[in-house]
Amino acid sequence: MTTEVHFSRPTLGGEEERAVVEVIRSGWVVGGPRLEQFEQAFAARCGARFAVGASSWTTAAFLVLKCWNIGPGDEVIVPSLTFIATVNAVRHTGATPVFADIEPETWNISPADVQRRITPKTRAIVAVDQLGMPSDLAAFSHIAARHGLLLLDDAACAFGSRIGDTPVGAFGDAAVFSLHARKVITTGEGGMILTRDRALRDRLRCLRHQGMSTTDYARHGARPSVFETYDQIGYNFRMTDMQAAIGLCQLARADDILARRAALAVRYTAALRNTSLVKPPFVPPGVTPNWQSYQVMLRDDALLSRNRLLDELYNRGIHVRRGVMASHLEPAYAGFGQNLPVTERIAARTLQLPLYPQLTFTEQDRVIAALDQIAKG
Repeated sequence: MTTEVHFSRPTLGGEEERAVVEVIRSGWVVGGPRLEQFEQAFAARCGARFAVGASSWTTAAFLVLKCWNIGPGDEVIVPSLTFIATVNAVRHTGATPVFADIEPETWNISPADVQRRITPKTRAIVAVDQLGMPSDLAAFSHIAARHGLLLLDDAACAFGSRIGDTPVGAFGDAAVFSLHARKVITTGEGGMILTRDRALRDRLRCLRHQGMSTTDYARHGARPSVFETYDQIGYNFRMTDMQAAIGLCQLARADDILARRAALAVRYTAALRNTSLVKPPFVPPGVTPNWQSYQVMLRDDALLSRNRLLDELYNRGIHVRRGVMASHLEPAYAGFGQNLPVTERIAARTLQLPLYPQLTFTEQDRVIAALDQIAKG
């Protein structure tokens, strides 16, 4: 029986296992020293002043929008071509998502289309770094400043990506990363908010833990007669110290993870550049993606559909996924119709190939050979 080629796997090992055991034995499993260490290390790695850990990307992005007092009656411009969590975070605040189209080459939200969709109700722009490919954050910073808007960098997939020499995370009023199992570094689940605004950092910390005026770690060092206060209604969106311990190990191996992903991406691009079936992704000058995923698009003259290609690869033991979804076409957003021709075309013609550090070159060659066989067939 032919061994299957997996689509994705987290890069976890003995270091992470030992780190979790150490936290369990310490007796401090949430809101403790490991979380503070992880936040500081993450911020330093991404060139940001402050970091705030949360239970997921969705809860983290929601917290940012709530801290910005975005809610009913407000509009937030987002791409439709994104995992639906981006749009859900906006809806959870009661605000209205306004979908913008994407650029046909990078698959990132279009600054020109964002500009066209700004109204007096617009409060913020969410720029998604699609699949780890940084969006045009300089353009969005300029648009946001000109119109008095807030800019949230949806960097869910973009840990380790750079624009020039600047890491993603240092742009916008806030950036939010995902630490889900499919991301470049993972804590199993989790999110990380980066910002240069101390007041925002302090309010985020407060809201993630029921509105508590101090952190568990700080309260532990105070006299028992010193009480915390609850001046606002908050949530339970905390990251555990066990997750943070895993995250610290992941940061330590991040350079190796990024290098391996880049090597695999280079091999895919070289092999697929001249194929008749699919086109490799486009990388703009001056941008370094982290290759969180490797998404390809059917060529215009391909003689089969994207879904047929997914099935053909699956029949050969190769696990693949459809490309990034068009959120505005999902039933949950049926009432938010927009004219997004580029988004709909890209969503219907893209798929993602296996790419993760443990993928061997031999396994990758099987993927490439299968695409070649299907093209000839």
